[in-house]
Amino acid sequence: MSKVISQDTFDEVVKENVIDFSMTPSEAKEETIKQFEAQGINLANIIKDLAINNETGRPIINETLDKIKTHISQKSEDTQQLLELITVLDLECQKSLAHRVLAGKNGAHDALITLLEQTLQLETEINTTLLCKCLQAANSLSQKQPDLFDAEALSIVLKLLALQDQQLDVTCLTLQWLQKACVMHEMNRQNIISSNLLKLTKPLLRKDNPRVVREMTAVLRFLVLDDDIRVEFGCAHEHARQIANELLLELVQLLPEYEDVNVLSDLLLTIGTLAVRQELCTLIDDAGGLKLIFDIMKANLNQERLNREALKLLRALAGHDAVKAHIVQQGVAPIIKELLETHQANENIVSAALACITTLTLRVQEHSAAFFETGIAEIIVETLRRHPKQKIVQRNGAWAIRNMVSRSRNQCESWLSFGVEDLLNAAMAEHPSVAQDIKAALRDLGCNVQLREEWTGKAEKKIAA
Repeated sequence: MSKVISQDTFDEVVKENVIDFSMTPSEAKEETIKQFEAQGINLANIIKDLAINNETGRPIINETLDKIKTHISQKSEDTQQLLELITVLDLECQKSLAHRVLAGKNGAHDALITLLEQTLQLETEINTTLLCKCLQAANSLSQKQPDLFDAEALSIVLKLLALQDQQLDVTCLTLQWLQKACVMHEMNRQNIISSNLLKLTKPLLRKDNPRVVREMTAVLRFLVLDDDIRVEFGCAHEHARQIANELLLELVQLLPEYEDVNVLSDLLLTIGTLAVRQELCTLIDDAGGLKLIFDIMKANLNQERLNREALKLLRALAGHDAVKAHIVQQGVAPIIKELLETHQANENIVSAALACITTLTLRVQEHSAAFFETGIAEIIVETLRRHPKQKIVQRNGAWAIRNMVSRSRNQCESWLSFGVEDLLNAAMAEHPSVAQDIKAALRDLGCNVQLREEWTGKAEKKIAA
């Protein structure tokens, strides 16, 4: 087994090379690496690219943290020097995860929490610049390190969010910190939901706060992630239900207040993420959400991301049969047809549109007829012809065709006249992994299909007639 050393041991030898042998930092590191490798020591766990102070030979990140701790313990009033130190720490943490881990081990998180607490406790006017610098450093430090976020950090976050409109930059940075704490950490998400966060942030969802709205909706989406492999069962669904009961109506009511496509895209994505139960789909419908979504789509037909999120949201809402009927009755078919025509060359949009058609026409003859009457069949066929190499487009197209004709066989002749049979056969040869989906479409179109029995078994005992 190879021998290993600690980061402190490595740094100490680098320091000796700089101080005792007057080497430059790069020369000192190179010499140190050669020395340890000659001794058969494995340096895989060592950060070799730490910035070194030319005079002291110590890593700048360690030196900076020591100075920040000294500043805290001595209660120094030199704010300018503190801001410079925090800026250096922030830049070092941005370099790599290894730098952030080292900073975390050396107490960077506790130091930043203490500084934030001290700044908030000042009886004089709050130093916004210092708060922002500390939050920027906390964001950099927490990137892919959600374990650092603890009860004290959550307490600080709630105090910072309570400032509301007084500090817009502080609020945005605080929300970004929350986002990083949620990624791949189920316990952080549960603790955040259990706190007073939702009620505290409800007033932030206003039409005059586009930056805050975007950051806040990102937090809501991250709170319903299910990406922590360390827990057997997460609470993503329950979190979505709690958030939706508290904030979903406010999110829907914000849709007509914005024209910025980025804000609208985030709102649509968030509403779709939270619509996890039938009563929530009904809530969106009853609040006039369908008309708002249609108006946004019609006003922004050329916007790729916005329309992709809108189509995904409509698909989610169509999980409720009554809402699905309302979606089609209120005129979604012409909008989706126009989207397919406008974005014919864009595989992401056409995939989402075809998937939406699939869901809306599933087992409902009247919905299939509503789409067919718009002339969308020829456009779907042309879409398949434009994307022969895109497996998802071909699969989603086959799904849409199958659902449209399965209960409306009177459409088959029109579909076949557009040359769909040859396209589907070619797609089946090109993409064998989705052959069964394509065969289903060919079968319901009335085409010749070779159906293969995947498995046959023999009964041990003969079944009595």
